[in-house]
Amino acid sequence: MNDQRRRPTQSTSRRPGGKGAPQGRPYRRPQKDPVRMLAFDALRAVDERDAYANLVLPPLLRKARENGDFDHRDAALATELVYGTLRRQGTYDAVLARCVDRPLREVDPPVLDVLSLGAHQLLGTRIPTHAAVSASVELARVVLGDGRAKFVNAVLRKVAQHDLDGWLELVAPPYDDDPEDHLAVVHSHPRWVVSALWDSLGGPRAGIEDLLEADNERPEVTLVARPGRMTADALLDGLPTEGGLPGRWSPYAVRLTEGGEPGALDAVREGRAGVQDEGSQLVALALAAAPVEGRDEKWLDGCAGPGGKAALLAGLAAERGAFLLAAEKQPHRSGLVARALSGNPGPYQVITADGTRPPWRPGSFDRVLMDVPCTGLGALRRRPEARWRRRPEDLAGFAPLQRALLERALESVRVGGIVGYATCSPHLAETRAVVDDVLRDFTGAAELVDARPLMPGVPALGEGPDVQLWPHLHGTDAMYLALLRRTA
Repeated sequence: MNDQRRRPTQSTSRRPGGKGAPQGRPYRRPQKDPVRMLAFDALRAVDERDAYANLVLPPLLRKARENGDFDHRDAALATELVYGTLRRQGTYDAVLARCVDRPLREVDPPVLDVLSLGAHQLLGTRIPTHAAVSASVELARVVLGDGRAKFVNAVLRKVAQHDLDGWLELVAPPYDDDPEDHLAVVHSHPRWVVSALWDSLGGPRAGIEDLLEADNERPEVTLVARPGRMTADALLDGLPTEGGLPGRWSPYAVRLTEGGEPGALDAVREGRAGVQDEGSQLVALALAAAPVEGRDEKWLDGCAGPGGKAALLAGLAAERGAFLLAAEKQPHRSGLVARALSGNPGPYQVITADGTRPPWRPGSFDRVLMDVPCTGLGALRRRPEARWRRRPEDLAGFAPLQRALLERALESVRVGGIVGYATCSPHLAETRAVVDDVLRDFTGAAELVDARPLMPGVPALGEGPDVQLWPHLHGTDAMYLALLRRTA
């Protein structure tokens, strides 16, 4: 959570006509707005249970549609309210802090969620001011009680005194005085994340601003047509008219241009296609395309959950008559991998196993992918709440695991084989620092392979030999890939 906020949730009064209810006129029962109620419920789940919006929101929307409460426009508005509020939380907190007469950490979390939803409607949407304030106050009456609704009304009327640009001039420090803090407030990222992303990206102000802006945009939904089960052309043909476009870089990718629910597509329900960012597809394709010396019969995905890359690799392996072993430490995620690979035309096996203590013999595989656990800073477009949950100290917890997994991967591959080390984080401590440290331990036994030629047509891949993808440059998550060949 943002540092200005506090996590504990206190009880809230929902009693109609409770303390603070208007006196001297007949009581009017608050009217429930299904869209804003759903958005509030989603934000509470994110705050109270550390849930992710991309997991909480779909079942809420599905239930609302089944109950007849929502149409397509209602679902779109609820989605925008939830994701917009989470993405801009840092900016809105800075604004609300100017409008509240106490530290934000002393405001009850449910009240702060209603205020944040209201701030987003006022500053981040085209909803008219009077409608944004009145709808937020009505929501507060339903979920908080009349007394706290008066507080919400007073605060949001202060928020409405300026537009977003006007507020940023007031709450963001000048760029020349503190560049990172300025960018943190303007683009709603924690300062340490801004610093880490800038270090990894390099370059002038324009580049980092483009990246931070891309993190705050709604990403396209990208599908993957799984080799041996479906082609991208067939997947496109099965979409509604003008509902999709081919991927930019991956021959298996299809971009959904009309939104919608991917799970409603027959191809996705049947496992012939899946939802997968194009950056993840490129990582799997590059590993599969890397030249190996000698045989090419046994592949390993050593951190396979939840199964997207494993399913793509399994299809590619099947086309060559190769076998894929997909290993995942967590049993429930291992089950997701098995579901993703079900129906693959070639030989494969899914096991529950810890990649740091592998049950297979050293040198067993020709190709190994280790997509290691990480901070997830490369997927902030899809999981905006993650930016407020992660802390710099989290890096220290991931580092030993990432190094151990890469070391075991190099031990698992035979001489002449290829290892792909991947993360969905661009943080240098999770990417090049890990690879450099492990290569020092394997001096003379492993070498880097240039991954750039293995992503044909993809621009701006840097100086190599590793590859860092970026949302603002490639339209993908910020996936990192280093390819290493075992030499001894």
